[in-house]
Amino acid sequence: MTPQTTADLSDIMRAAEAPLRIVGGDSRGIAPKAGATLQTTGLAGIKAYQPGALTMVAGAGTSLQEVEDTLAAQGQRLAFEPMRYHKILGGQKSSTIGGVFAANISGSRRIQTGAARDFLLGIECVDGQGQVIRNGGRVMKNVTGYDLVKLLSGSCGTLGVLSEVAFKVLPASETETTFVLEGLDSQQAVKAMTGALATPYDVSGAAYDMMAQKTYIRIEGFLKSVGYRAEKLSEVLGRFGAQISRLPKDASADLWHSVRNLEALADLPGDIWRISVKPSDAPAVCQAAGLQKGFLDWSGGLIWGVLEAGANPRPALQGFGGHATCIRGQKGALPRFQPEAPQLAVLSQKIRQKFDPRGILNTGLMD
Repeated sequence: MTPQTTADLSDIMRAAEAPLRIVGGDSRGIAPKAGATLQTTGLAGIKAYQPGALTMVAGAGTSLQEVEDTLAAQGQRLAFEPMRYHKILGGQKSSTIGGVFAANISGSRRIQTGAARDFLLGIECVDGQGQVIRNGGRVMKNVTGYDLVKLLSGSCGTLGVLSEVAFKVLPASETETTFVLEGLDSQQAVKAMTGALATPYDVSGAAYDMMAQKTYIRIEGFLKSVGYRAEKLSEVLGRFGAQISRLPKDASADLWHSVRNLEALADLPGDIWRISVKPSDAPAVCQAAGLQKGFLDWSGGLIWGVLEAGANPRPALQGFGGHATCIRGQKGALPRFQPEAPQLAVLSQKIRQKFDPRGILNTGLMD
């Protein structure tokens, strides 16, 4: 089923008598396997774009590539730099802008600009009863009452099916550069990354390659500003005893494209996990989980790791907090998402009951 309009989507939802598998481009492997597939790619097209106002409105099924190409033509971008999963999951399926917001996909620049949901201004969606819901607006300042915009972002199609999204964009940087620190272990790397973020030099990326033992620190902006901040930041980074080099603009952009899309992990056998922890806890969590292949992003707050098929890193989080999501692999009895605490699970179930009383939207995905 591929609705072409919001009215089509509403009719499909009202008529549904069994669970539906909700997908955008189906490029992230998140949706459950069971259920008739409802794909949003028919709800495509950029509806409004005001470069001067830094806002765009698009159908949820609009390809992420079309959105990014349109913005690039005006010297703008999605500041939260959403990653793509096609390298690690295989195939060439195309991500949609609705899928990005439905799953709250946020890349390396989140530490500076915020998550995908922070850029979402308004939504149009259809709930599990076929009701059309509109919340938020198309401008940066709007008063809307209950903030359903952020509730729907990250719900992965379990509360409603997005049909249209309005979001803010930002100008692209004139230039960028990345410091490469070699020879640090994970603990030293986290100290270097958090130390760089604590400076006033506006770091926009901080990641560590566990396999190469390389630490990456990125700064972006106007040419003169980047030059000044890079000089000052090099003095700070020199205190960590690493061999330091710098990448120019194009090489830096290529590096971060590879980092956020996990290209170095694509051909490695095993399961890929996404683990969110406090940055200072990342080295200990990796050690407890037996994780040696992967990346620390967000200065250590986000761990992308490869483990043997069927391995479970969640016990390693005990005493630390955080959560782990299986992105690629045979999960067996393990749920894809981190099981919620009992009180939170009750609250989540009550919210789902309100939006989807028949239980037809990506049934069992969050269980």
